[in-house]
Amino acid sequence: MNAIYDFLTGPLLWIALLVFVCGSVAKVAMWISKARSSDPFVFKYWSWKYALRSLVHWTIPFNTMRWRTKPVLTVFTTVFHLGVILIPIFLLAHVVLWEQYMGVTWITLPEGLADVLAVLTLAGCGYFAYRRIFDKQVAFVTRGEDWLILAIVTGTFLFGFLAGQQWGPYMAWLNLHVLFGEAFLIMIPFTRVKHMLLYPLTRGYIGSEFGAVRKTRDY
Repeated sequence: MNAIYDFLTGPLLWIALLVFVCGSVAKVAMWISKARSSDPFVFKYWSWKYALRSLVHWTIPFNTMRWRTKPVLTVFTTVFHLGVILIPIFLLAHVVLWEQYMGVTWITLPEGLADVLAVLTLAGCGYFAYRRIFDKQVAFVTRGEDWLILAIVTGTFLFGFLAGQQWGPYMAWLNLHVLFGEAFLIMIPFTRVKHMLLYPLTRGYIGSEFGAVRKTRDY
């Protein structure tokens, strides 16, 4: 088990990080190039004022018309994204690894809060699975890739939570958590999860068009 853990947190981790960084840079560059070719005027009417306005309004829960019309979706989406972003960065066990391998450290989430956030993130996974099965509109556009993404995110948080609570075979849960986490990292630039990278750009694009060109709001 320890040999598997060493491999997962050694060579495979570096491969995952390399693929994530190179893939992310390439994906952002491709998005900018595509935006420039499909809409040559995008950079002429790009407005940081309206881009930031759109980003702020769409990031705050219930601050847009769409968020307000779908309150349940808004709640689950908010807690899910808080978990997906905050736990990998601020979980104590993760920060300890950064300090051990890279010599850097930063503030961490209280363990109790991290546990609650992990459970809420898993609840969000369950809710998204429910929508993909029982919501006809969502089911119609669901592809195999979406289920793969959901399975990897669920596995990452479930095995991490089990390892953190030390329920059952600790090393098995830990190895599975690391493996699923690295798979999640690798898939970010190449699946729909890339919206994590492109969200500020797409919101800026739409916000600039609505604010600078149409003279109206996009929220």
